[in-house]
Amino acid sequence: MSHENPTPTPNPGPPRPRRGAARKRTPLWLLAVTGTAVLGVLAASPALAAGAGSNSGNGNGSGNVGPTDDCLSSVPFVAGTDGYDTFRVPAVVTSPSGTLLAFAEGRVAGAGDSGDIDVVLRRSYDGGCTWGELTLVASGEGDTRGNPSPVFDPATGRLVLVTCFNGGDVSEEEIRSGEATPEQSRRVFVQFSDDEGTSFSTPREITHAAKRPEWRWYATGPGHAIALTKGPHAGRLMVPSNHSTSPAPGSPDDGTEDRYYGSHALYSDDGGETWELGYVDQSYEGALNANESSVAELPDGRLYFSVRDQNGTDPGNRLGAYSSDGGQSLDGPLVPQPGLENVPVVQGSVLQLPGRQGPLLFSGPSEPDARRSLTIYRSDDGGGTFRPEAQVSAQPAAYSDLVELDRRTVGLLYETGHEGPYETVEFRRIPIGRG
Repeated sequence: MSHENPTPTPNPGPPRPRRGAARKRTPLWLLAVTGTAVLGVLAASPALAAGAGSNSGNGNGSGNVGPTDDCLSSVPFVAGTDGYDTFRVPAVVTSPSGTLLAFAEGRVAGAGDSGDIDVVLRRSYDGGCTWGELTLVASGEGDTRGNPSPVFDPATGRLVLVTCFNGGDVSEEEIRSGEATPEQSRRVFVQFSDDEGTSFSTPREITHAAKRPEWRWYATGPGHAIALTKGPHAGRLMVPSNHSTSPAPGSPDDGTEDRYYGSHALYSDDGGETWELGYVDQSYEGALNANESSVAELPDGRLYFSVRDQNGTDPGNRLGAYSSDGGQSLDGPLVPQPGLENVPVVQGSVLQLPGRQGPLLFSGPSEPDARRSLTIYRSDDGGGTFRPEAQVSAQPAAYSDLVELDRRTVGLLYETGHEGPYETVEFRRIPIGRG
């Protein structure tokens, strides 16, 4: 996680919805953007420029808010609405029927990473121009549920959602130092939806399969998981994840040192019913501190893992590695990624567009010392090198997730705002060149 938020500020707000139920609609800023992005800055988002309440849109009879002409931008989550102080940690997927599902953490009492935090969802039937009512997917009930990692199982069409839990009164530092009890510490859960996110099963714990006994911290994604489509592991559901481990016996360390972070893969070969660990990065030496992860399947069937480097001593803040066996092991060690040197210490998303010549995309802020200027980078050599494709905005921005809309358009769900990056979660439609 390592979200590095400010101190929580109280904002009790109205009551939250029941799990699986929609909230009464709150007006959102859903305005059109007319600019396009090719190696330049997208037109400034009117959703940010106009300010809160500038346009509430019009209901369309399906629970959605505010259809607009030629819409390229919308804001599904706004801080201070629907009973939540802050929305963070976005993830987005497209259903088999074309519905977009935007997930986020709904943080009740403040922007901090622990406390009363739910997993929430909005759905869009028009490619992200408008969004339906907010649904409570997993209720923290005073504790923390988050790090949503959703994927549709291609064999069944079922939505599989993996999330994490910890006690609301313990911090990441207390978990990493070993002070938290097993019940308070990070635990892993899976949920299912057979109606494209309209309703969800009760979270079922899978910690015993996902987390080694010596691990302390644990985080799935955040961002979308993937289903493999090629080779002997086609159909495998792959959730990129990270953890922290315990120091060796006799070590003077307490486990809160960044070098104890590592990344790993979590996968299922039966549609999410059972889970196994794949590769595990466990160097723990401090040069490269693997943290939040994302994954894409390349045209040749290899997996490309893109990983946050949490203050490692080697240059750069983004790491990458390949797997040729469906994520069970890495072909070589994680290494710094050429072309992503300006990305700060932050989560990022990767997406492989279809076709032999389809580019591999990466999204993340592009100022080394600040979470701002969100940029989409592209690689035409399978992650060997990256170059900027489109600067989405010069505004503050942090976590993001990419989704394919069609062969020439991607969607980007990302944290942004005027004064800081956690004021809204915005959705942008962005054209991408094919060559």
